[in-house]
Amino acid sequence: MLVYLAAVFAYFIFQIVTKKNKSDYVLLAAAYMTGAEVFLKMTKAFIFYETGKYAVIFFMLLGIIYLGFKKNALSFIIYLLLLLPAVFVSLEAINYTANFRTTVLFNLSGPLCLAVAAIFCYGRTIEFRKFLNVLDYIVYPIIAMVIYITLYTPNIQDVVTGTASNAALSGGYGPNQVATVLGLGVFILFTRLLIPYKNLLVQWTMMFFMILMAYRALLTFSRGGVFVSVIMCLAFIVLIYFSTGIKAKAKISIKVLAIIGVALLVWGYTIIQTGGLIGNRYANEDAMGREKDDVTTGRADLLAVEIEAFKENPFFGIGIGQGKFQFREEMGITSASHNEISRMLSEHGMFGIIALLVLLVAPMVTKLNGRKNIYFYPFLIFWFLTIVTTSMRIAAPAFIYALCLLNLDYAPKKKPALHRK
Repeated sequence: MLVYLAAVFAYFIFQIVTKKNKSDYVLLAAAYMTGAEVFLKMTKAFIFYETGKYAVIFFMLLGIIYLGFKKNALSFIIYLLLLLPAVFVSLEAINYTANFRTTVLFNLSGPLCLAVAAIFCYGRTIEFRKFLNVLDYIVYPIIAMVIYITLYTPNIQDVVTGTASNAALSGGYGPNQVATVLGLGVFILFTRLLIPYKNLLVQWTMMFFMILMAYRALLTFSRGGVFVSVIMCLAFIVLIYFSTGIKAKAKISIKVLAIIGVALLVWGYTIIQTGGLIGNRYANEDAMGREKDDVTTGRADLLAVEIEAFKENPFFGIGIGQGKFQFREEMGITSASHNEISRMLSEHGMFGIIALLVLLVAPMVTKLNGRKNIYFYPFLIFWFLTIVTTSMRIAAPAFIYALCLLNLDYAPKKKPALHRK
């Protein structure tokens, strides 16, 4: 897999450097690495845990070097500068046994990835058909991952013994991240049900993989990625329904009814395969059918600790990565933060609040300026809900946030034909 990773890098670097349409290949490269990140982690093809985010940063920087960036993207440079005070706090407070890269860069790589991707995408216009191609490049490696999981998964009945997130059914990797990426793949392919591929064989093949992704996402027993995907799909249905004519509305309605029927079949099949335990999971019950005390699976405790850290250090925060050492271990909590919002508050203080406001306001400004992007709200939903449930452990929320900043050209002007002499 390391050879595969090197080949991917070599291919996209060559295309970006040698081709005129550099902007397209920058987005395609970042999209592919976003979709492939969890799969490559799963197969241990990365040198560093954050290699996926580093790769997106690298390709986006390459694009900025060749194509520059819009002056309005300065808001994201300000966002980056707002993160610096916490770095200096960390340098003073860092535990002598901790590694700077794993302690500081682990938490900073996500925001850095988002900022660089946003700087490149802000103010750029891309043809809608090319944008759909970018989304396809996210999906391709997810298809490879779902095939891998399906082929190498153990017998479902042998490994489903409870209602906790199941790594064995997630390719031996973190169910949370796997469900997040599979949910993203389901959403993208669902939109291609409503905006179909021209080739009928491709269309049916992609719909098959959408169903397979949905099934495997359920089998991870991680609810976050599934819920986020459903919410995104609902948002997209509303947006496309109210932006089309009567005939298109009728077709959309039929397709939505059909997908609801398929979803119920997938849910029923998953219940049978898991002996009903998936139903218990989504009902917040244990294997015996007893209701669990904490529907957040420990996230509420982490949130409370980080809010307390913010109260004690409201201005500069406690420093990047310091929550684990200074607060969570004191309360017997050793897991990393699952909520990027509360982590920003505790580790960055007031600077974190301002930085978050920049991220919330900047996309809205693009919308108010008349930029068109039918994926704007679903992608913004994905970014926000993902960072509050799984933080920014993967590149997906950062890159998807950047994509919502693009302006989509739905009817590009055709070049006039040259008259022969």
